[in-house]
Amino acid sequence: MDHDVNLARDCRSFFTHLECSLTGELYEADQIHGLSNAGRPLLVRYDLKALGAAISRADIEARPTDMWRWRELLPVRNRNDIVSLGEIETPLIPIPRSGGARVLVKDEGRLPTGSFKARGLVMAVSMAKALGISRIAMPTNGNAGAALAAYASRCGIETIIFCPDDTPEINVREIALQGARVWRVNGLIDDCGAIVGEGAKQGRWFDFSTLKEPYRIEGKKTMGLELAAQFSWKLPDAIFYPTGGGTGLIGMWKAFAELEALGWIGSKRPRMFAVQATGCAPIVKAFDDGVEHADRWEDAHTVAAGIRVPRAVGDFLILRAVRESGGRALAVDDDAILKAVDDTAKQDGLLMCPEGGATLAAYRRALSEGLVGERDEIVLFNCSTGLKYPMPEAPQSLDRTKPIDFDAL
Repeated sequence: MDHDVNLARDCRSFFTHLECSLTGELYEADQIHGLSNAGRPLLVRYDLKALGAAISRADIEARPTDMWRWRELLPVRNRNDIVSLGEIETPLIPIPRSGGARVLVKDEGRLPTGSFKARGLVMAVSMAKALGISRIAMPTNGNAGAALAAYASRCGIETIIFCPDDTPEINVREIALQGARVWRVNGLIDDCGAIVGEGAKQGRWFDFSTLKEPYRIEGKKTMGLELAAQFSWKLPDAIFYPTGGGTGLIGMWKAFAELEALGWIGSKRPRMFAVQATGCAPIVKAFDDGVEHADRWEDAHTVAAGIRVPRAVGDFLILRAVRESGGRALAVDDDAILKAVDDTAKQDGLLMCPEGGATLAAYRRALSEGLVGERDEIVLFNCSTGLKYPMPEAPQSLDRTKPIDFDAL
């Protein structure tokens, strides 16, 4: 019921225009856009002065705590264009045993389709609906495709999705069941992206690749808006974020800037840690090399498929946020990732996805290297429910027709 309260109100959006993230060139709102003329992501801009005069922090606090409580800071103008499946505010779960006394996990697995991709895709699909787009294609490592399929099917948009042929089986079946045409491709996500790009060039569909349309960032930035409200309008000391395309990290950094411009938070920022796997760490290499753009990572491989992104179109935006925050880009190996998943499940009862496990592994490394302290307030992002991923076998069985050795149980 609460969710419906926010959706029932008109969306008084203060969205004014779009801006190239590289050059600052301006683009009109309410028109279909992909990348800027410079080939870089477009960022949504708002009239924050008018927004601040129209609503206050207290108004936000009085609303039910779902994603649409933030509607004035989002681009959708007409509530009839919102294709919601019930986007809740996700909880912060302490993991005192596997993490530490001041470590919280923002558990994005509670969202529709079981991952944080729902945030970005509900916004992007709602805007596609508003702009009259009828056919969409996208590359995916799994969860984004599932979210796109669900929201697009909900509003009658046709979708074609391409995924690497080793994408988890559950993701491929989920995408197909929710109404998309899904194709397995013998390559990585950027190979899938090249197919999408070619089809878009031929006018067959609209390209929904990460950051190639402007609105996924706006959905993902709600993670930053929520954190501010959940931390009573102060922010944690550090955020560890699993980074493939990096939309969420870019979005949160944008959210913090908008909240400060409104006077709702101060200038203090969390140190942003971009977490990658050692088998695919283009952002880490670029960070360590002190450069603005990352080279494609060859032979990318990791158990955490969601962060197996050899090249990110928003690489410079990720690196900029990490550097401005005083954070770091860190890579962790698959053994550390799997140990973190195992520890959190067995010690704290929270089932993390491998990408979420990577953030705990990175936090442990950062702690051991003195990059963060035990007194720091830490937020780790678990980006998907662990239920979507393969789990170790549990082979033990009991024959009830034979004598049972209760001491051995």
